[in-house]
Amino acid sequence: MATTGEGGGLFLTLEGIDGCGKTTQAARLTDALEAAGCDVVRLREPGGTDISEKIRGLLLDPSNTEMCPECELLLYEASRAQLVRQVISPALERGATVVCDRFFDSTLAYQEAARGLSSQVVRTANGLGSCGVTPHRTVVLDLDPALAFSRATAGGADRLEAEGLAFQQRVRDGYLRLVGEEPERVRLVDATGTPDEVYSAILDALADVLPASLATEAVPHGRG
Repeated sequence: MATTGEGGGLFLTLEGIDGCGKTTQAARLTDALEAAGCDVVRLREPGGTDISEKIRGLLLDPSNTEMCPECELLLYEASRAQLVRQVISPALERGATVVCDRFFDSTLAYQEAARGLSSQVVRTANGLGSCGVTPHRTVVLDLDPALAFSRATAGGADRLEAEGLAFQQRVRDGYLRLVGEEPERVRLVDATGTPDEVYSAILDALADVLPASLATEAVPHGRG
């Protein structure tokens, strides 16, 4: 799937419930792409620009308990639009590879599936917030919600994590539904193995879009 309206770059996103390990794997993938000679931009959502990071603070602050789902949705989309216009689109236009920890699929999982906002509302908002940009490939790291929740909250919980285990289960259900709806773009990876095993599975899921040298990379021992 081509990224709508962009140049020759490659846009990859990693998704999953809180605590699934995607941030670690995004860093590892970025390192490997850079070692292969790629121009790589690594980002996270919400965040990635000064404005977007300020919005991130609002969204994740556990004291903001009064935030309604519609406000939450619009803040995520505002952060995303700034990131796309300021960073993602310019990177793709110059031919870079963008690796993003979350993108609009998180909104489908969290605000639609878990919060219960209507599909029409969320998908319309995603179209605006993404500025028409779609990832070439999305990898969803799937992990048992109880294990992921325990990992994610070991050092305290942000506002979304504080919603509890049942909320995370609904998020996971949203991701699994998404994989069924868009199997060409969205690939599911079992995140229960070792970091090396998960990384190898991610490379397999990206094999047809990655540089040949990286797609066939032997996973080194002792990393991750």
